[in-house]
Amino acid sequence: MRIGILGLGRIGAFHAETLSQLDAVDSLVVSDPVTDAAKRAAERFGAQVADSPEAVLAAGVDGVVVAAATDAHPALILAAVEAGVPVFCEKPVARTMPEGVAVLKAVEGVDVPVQIGFNRRFDAGFVAARAAVHSGELGPLHTVRSTTLDPAPPPAAYVAASGGIFRDCSVHDFDIIRWVTGREVTEVYAAGGNRGADYIREAGDADTTGAVLTLDDGTLAVVSNSRHNGRGYDVRMELHGFADSIAVGLEDKLPLRSVEPGVSFPAGVPHDFFMDRFTAAYRAELTAFTEVVAGTLPSPCTVADALEAGWIAEACTLSLREHRPVRVDEVRVG
Repeated sequence: MRIGILGLGRIGAFHAETLSQLDAVDSLVVSDPVTDAAKRAAERFGAQVADSPEAVLAAGVDGVVVAAATDAHPALILAAVEAGVPVFCEKPVARTMPEGVAVLKAVEGVDVPVQIGFNRRFDAGFVAARAAVHSGELGPLHTVRSTTLDPAPPPAAYVAASGGIFRDCSVHDFDIIRWVTGREVTEVYAAGGNRGADYIREAGDADTTGAVLTLDDGTLAVVSNSRHNGRGYDVRMELHGFADSIAVGLEDKLPLRSVEPGVSFPAGVPHDFFMDRFTAAYRAELTAFTEVVAGTLPSPCTVADALEAGWIAEACTLSLREHRPVRVDEVRVG
């Protein structure tokens, strides 16, 4: 098949490389406002360069991957859907939830699949954890712990435009908690602090946060996030049930150091970047998209799925600001 790519920044170029290695993909058509980025992709992957998103959609593509700036996501999703082209779009659907709701309303009932990029759904560990929960082997859950710790904060320009740590970082934890447990979040209580970069504080954001989520069956989920983790990129999940407990990410590249006598685990070089930690997951995610394009798989992460994680992020943002528990229905609109 022939796949278009809109946006060739860090993640877009990474997706281009991944797609170029998939057996199902014969050719790529790429476009980026930065002409040199498109030319580099053409040289590396033998891609055709188009001078606009409209030209990509008119180039006979079977599907399109949107990796452009967040502000462009709604228009590009809708342009692809209007052209009848299946679309994969990196999260978030839109910068604001009302814009996201507008996209959802526009694509509802339309027979063109849209897949949103929450890559943890395709990580082998999280897939196994979901299977363990749904098989009942853990018994009823009572506690879930989900962690995302970045090795260093993003640039000031990114922080100023990201909408905050809950919307751009924690949202991955919120999505994977919903997906693994099969439960919805009803209430949140969030706290945060600033111990590092001044520009994060100046942007009105926190660099380290914790949130307690109450799920609709009474299970408690604890989410921990930080922009500062000197040992590396740490993504984990623990699931504790009445019959058994399991962990995702408990492997040799885990960026933790044990101080127990005689313990050498973890013994590997720690993960230092999300592309390192989730290389296989990204490949599986885009492989799934080729199946969506072929019509053999429904979208594994819909616009509606992405918005549900977004509402949890909105509730946590309000909870942090007002120092109180917030029910998710309190922030939900549309």
